[in-house]
Amino acid sequence: MKKINLVSIVVLCIILLGGCASEPNQEVNIIPQPQQVTMADGGFTLSPKTVINVIKGADDLTPACTFMSTLVEKSFGQPLSVVNGEMKRDAINIAVDPSMRADAYDLTVGKKAIDIKAGSSKAVFYAMQSLRQMMPVGVEKGEKMDKIRIQNVRIQDEPRLAYRGTMLDVCRHFFTVDEVKTFIDMLALHKLSVFHWHLTDDQGWRIEIKKYPKLTEIGSQRKQTVIGKNTGKYDGTPYGPYFFTQEEIKDVIQYAADRYITIIPEIELPGHALAALASYPELGCTGGPYEVCQMWGVFPEVFCPGNEKTFEFWEGVLEEVAELFPGEIIHIGGDECPRDAWKKCKKCQARMKKEKLKEEGDLQNYVVHRIEEFMKTKGKRILGWDEILEGDVSKTAIVMSWRGKKGGIEGAKRGNEVVMVPNDYAYFDYYQAKPVENEPFGIGGYVPVEKVYSLDPTEGLTPEEGEKIIGVQANLWAEYITTFSHAQYMLLPRMAAIAEVGWTPVAKKDYDNFLKRAKLMTQRYEALGYNFAKHILQEAKTNE
Repeated sequence: MKKINLVSIVVLCIILLGGCASEPNQEVNIIPQPQQVTMADGGFTLSPKTVINVIKGADDLTPACTFMSTLVEKSFGQPLSVVNGEMKRDAINIAVDPSMRADAYDLTVGKKAIDIKAGSSKAVFYAMQSLRQMMPVGVEKGEKMDKIRIQNVRIQDEPRLAYRGTMLDVCRHFFTVDEVKTFIDMLALHKLSVFHWHLTDDQGWRIEIKKYPKLTEIGSQRKQTVIGKNTGKYDGTPYGPYFFTQEEIKDVIQYAADRYITIIPEIELPGHALAALASYPELGCTGGPYEVCQMWGVFPEVFCPGNEKTFEFWEGVLEEVAELFPGEIIHIGGDECPRDAWKKCKKCQARMKKEKLKEEGDLQNYVVHRIEEFMKTKGKRILGWDEILEGDVSKTAIVMSWRGKKGGIEGAKRGNEVVMVPNDYAYFDYYQAKPVENEPFGIGGYVPVEKVYSLDPTEGLTPEEGEKIIGVQANLWAEYITTFSHAQYMLLPRMAAIAEVGWTPVAKKDYDNFLKRAKLMTQRYEALGYNFAKHILQEAKTNE
């Protein structure tokens, strides 16, 4: 019989026990990159016996606790119990500390317990998302486990910007309630805080307004859709009627709120109006006839601000929208509004004369001011695309800079709050890889992951001016995105990059390190069943 030496026994032990003599994994790969991470040896063992222990809560912690409890339920076969009491062992101890910044959290994973101290329930939820990303990917799929090991670490973290969003266009192509909820789940995974919901446009009106039922009876459907990029050929297939009832919208709002995400609805005015004008032609300068648009672009048929009934319509619509959406901000569009019809319209010219307006651009500014004053009576602030800066827009309006950074820089310098959405960094309907011939058909442009990641929303501003940049956002326009699977493909993994732009200070950003973490994040996407551009990160360095 051969002798087995001690070294052989040790090697055999390591092989059979999966590395029993190896050092514990001391990497924490989280997106977005936390502000401060302090590693420690060892790990905490989460099991079905672990409880979520609320020590002190300043507001409702139920959604955050429910999220963590149900996250592991499929793996453990039961949810974690939620209790109230003093600090415990074998527990996720939660305390809300109002002296902390609202979005800040302090997460300590020790050998005996996990302790979370946070400035609000939203920050507790962010801590839960960090814990989630420290768990095995199998948790997302509900793989059966009797314990989950989490690396010992202390994370002290808070976002750079409070507003971190992504816009979803449901007008050009529609996405269902379930698909919108999945989109919200994607936002939550990346600690994004805002869902900008583009609900009205030339090609479809997607929100029920009880005062104006024709908006969905007529405006939510089009006869057919152009093939390709306004080729003059059409598919001959009716599209719609597709819209969200107010009850469905309330359901989506609650779903987002349970994930600490604010929804900002967009109701376009005074341009991008054809779906509304097809429904109520008297609101246009010519009285029609109009039809819901079957192709893409910017069109001369816009609302008539010389007609007092137009303002009655806007106020009636916005009143219902304000009642539906609890957030402080309503997006009113304000972009891409041709004014040729106003030059020929007797009502518009009479309005300009009465209000002593010199040109049609001043008439658009009059619209924005008047709508803003109305929204103030409803306790809301307006947000508009950077075209609203072309007039003397009030300092209380929020500017969304989409035509590059220029509008945002101008807005911040003049004292307006700004959300940066520059198309050359943050338009996710643009191609993300080359050659574009290998990508799903799209609108054009080229915004690779690295370009998204390189965005600095306060670049070119003094520290004081930079304080006016309240947020950053990515936009997904849907002219050429006909399915939700395609939408996910365009969003992921670029959503990870925009999340880190909004969360992590410039000094702590590191693209090479981000790529490593993003590649690991795609394993989570796969486990969750999300479609994503699998080749993008592998090719990222090649396309530099």
